Amino acid sequence: MRPSVLMSVLNLTKQFVRQAMQVSPAGDADAALFAVDGTVGNGHDTLFLAELAGAQGHVYGFDIQEAALSNARGRLAAAGVDGRVTLFHAGHEQAGQLIPPAVHGRVSVAMFNLGYLPGGDRAIVTQPQATIAALEAVLSMLSTHGIVTVHVYTGHEGGSVEGAAVFGWACALPWEAFRVARYEFCNKTRNGEALLVIERLAGAGPDFSEPASVQSS
Repeated sequence: MRPSVLMSVLNLTKQFVRQAMQVSPAGDADAALFAVDGTVGNGHDTLFLAELAGAQGHVYGFDIQEAALSNARGRLAAAGVDGRVTLFHAGHEQAGQLIPPAVHGRVSVAMFNLGYLPGGDRAIVTQPQATIAALEAVLSMLSTHGIVTVHVYTGHEGGSVEGAAVFGWACALPWEAFRVARYEFCNKTRNGEALLVIERLAGAGPDFSEPASVQSS
């Protein structure tokens, strides 16, 4: 039985993403919207982001599995939005090098789903060091009030270790520069999952420092 009031992690994630994609970067209503899918998988989130970005926007996606990218390409082409998406056959930790510099500071949303590819090889999973490197890279690319969403799964081998590392990293971000929220069903005893959402505030430095106005001398 599912709850009738509480949102699922997936639905809450989509609500946050829709809201963030409605905030015009730098207050320019005509500005193109940019997004990142750090874990393309079969392309469901990539398609969701591409539809929100619109014809003038663009989405950059990463996955290390060619089979996943092939599935995603088919899904995007069927929806007629493949022209507004660039897919990289690369680990998400390379985001800083592969996403064009002109987009840095203009990303409205970055989405991550940790763990393994649904329907794929469960031995191929996201790794804490690479995940945190990717999160650090995209965090520095966010526009003011841009967000990163991380759907953390802890039920598979290594999942709880990665989850603890990601939560520890996120909770150490400076309050004056970012807001970090966590949503989960804490009494879910099997296939644990949680949503982590990070919003970048005005003035946050590229090195995740506090805004200059509140830094101590």
